[in-house]
Amino acid sequence: MFDLSDRLLKHYCRALEVLIAACLAVMVVLVFGNVVLRYAFNSGITVSEEVARWLFVWLTFLGAIVALRERGHLGTDMLVGRLGPLGKKVCLVIGQVLMLYVTWLMATGSWAQAVINWDVQAPVTGASVAVFYAAGVVFAGSTGLILLLDLLRVLTGRLSDDDLVMVQESEDLAQVESHAHDRSTPAR
Repeated sequence: MFDLSDRLLKHYCRALEVLIAACLAVMVVLVFGNVVLRYAFNSGITVSEEVARWLFVWLTFLGAIVALRERGHLGTDMLVGRLGPLGKKVCLVIGQVLMLYVTWLMATGSWAQAVINWDVQAPVTGASVAVFYAAGVVFAGSTGLILLLDLLRVLTGRLSDDDLVMVQESEDLAQVESHAHDRSTPAR
């Protein structure tokens, strides 16, 4: 079960990465094109600012999903790193349960806002403002699934002791550890 879910999540996150890159490309084209049009031709793309803002929100939420899956969020492990395996497991379970609760709050709040704003039109594009809040719904659904799978792994003992600390102290340290792990893993 966990192997299949890992493969599906890997493909899902890869698709999200492509979508994030597309959002970023469209944002750059819209904003840069708008700047050039304003200064060179005294005109502009009217929908540029609104669409770029919405794409930025979607890009942020989709990026947070990928970062959660890759355990890329920064944190501190000063206390948890000093605990034994049982202490690390207890702290991880408490952390996962708390994150699931916050994800539930995010899901219900985003859903409520999407429903409330379903008939509200954006000022420039005329699109439903619910699209803006749907990013929170997608985020909550995706991260809720990832968190549940991680929690199941902890409870069933499928995580190694090294995987019990799911935060990175710094980006530089994470890169060093990643390169060390890549060199120690035999090629297949």
